[in-house]
Amino acid sequence: MSETASPTLLPEGLRDVLPPDAAAEADLVERLTATFNANGYDRVSPPLVEFESTLLAGMGAATADRIFRMVDPISQRTLGIRADVTAQIARLASTRLQKAPRPLRLMYAGQVLRVKGHQLRPERQFTQVGFELVGPDSVAADAEAIIVAVQAVVGLGIKDITVDLALPPLVASLLESAGLSDDEADALYAALNHKDAAEIKKLGGTHADILSALIEASGPLKLARDVLGKIDLPAAAAAHLATLFAVADMVTSESPDIALTVDLVENRGLQYHTGVTFFLFAKGSTREIGRGGRYLINHSDDATEPATGATLFMDALLPVAPPPSSMSCIYVTYGTTRDAIRKLQNDGFRVRVSLSTDSDSLAEARGLGCSHMLQDGEVVDVPSEG
Repeated sequence: MSETASPTLLPEGLRDVLPPDAAAEADLVERLTATFNANGYDRVSPPLVEFESTLLAGMGAATADRIFRMVDPISQRTLGIRADVTAQIARLASTRLQKAPRPLRLMYAGQVLRVKGHQLRPERQFTQVGFELVGPDSVAADAEAIIVAVQAVVGLGIKDITVDLALPPLVASLLESAGLSDDEADALYAALNHKDAAEIKKLGGTHADILSALIEASGPLKLARDVLGKIDLPAAAAAHLATLFAVADMVTSESPDIALTVDLVENRGLQYHTGVTFFLFAKGSTREIGRGGRYLINHSDDATEPATGATLFMDALLPVAPPPSSMSCIYVTYGTTRDAIRKLQNDGFRVRVSLSTDSDSLAEARGLGCSHMLQDGEVVDVPSEG
């Protein structure tokens, strides 16, 4: 016999967002999108659910193991609940907005749902807020993505931001030129992700010294320049690295307060990035608060289009962002005119109206968390108990 579930029990990785966190999250979303808007990004809002085949087309294939699936009772086709918004923006750019002038700047804010979480992000449902810059394949575009993302986070009052630059194609090009089998490449990727120097020496073949140098170069930007300036890279790898340093130079030139670090063997997250990627960290958070980077959008004629962008995670930002300034709450008795209530609202108060003539006004005002009350037409402080 099945047991009746508690009405407060939710599936693993899902949670209710209660006051004051729900209001704080909404405030963060509004302020982030205001910064994106100020930088010329237009808002779009793709649906939470799409046909599975559409959701997983192109770069969306990287989310295949993360999406919930269901059957549409109308079309009888399989639907998917989005696990990432970026792929949806790519769809819009390649279809409905295909003829829109480039560079195309789009922003979004919405919930995503994933089949399972992981150790660093156990949540399966959370809000993503981000932007995408479609069209240019340039250092300036990569730098803009980083600068705008940091500007948005700093605008929330979050300080001590670090941007960790990564370059997934660098290792890929080295492994490709080394002629490794798929199994050997997978084993070497695992060793690199764990920064296992001994295993890298064992598996790296002719590129073992270079791969070891990439591990050694992980850290501040200056360290990466010093270490990598002493080694000879194959032409393709050298070109990738030159792009990363050019992006870093532009970011530093335009926003010298941004702290940059480098991790050239970083290969986490959704595997659709094709160029410089970045991860945002804030003091007081044990996980990234955002990420972004370069990728390709697939068009129906098999052409591809370059793009870059950034995604910020509300569940990670909320604990480190200063709480928003709250409006004072005022208590008014039953029968207070709507004109009087509107005047209080125009004066910046949140108004909580008693719904009974029998209430103990002072006790109810305290119970409702009001700092003020309207007494004989005058605004007065609610005295503390005792």
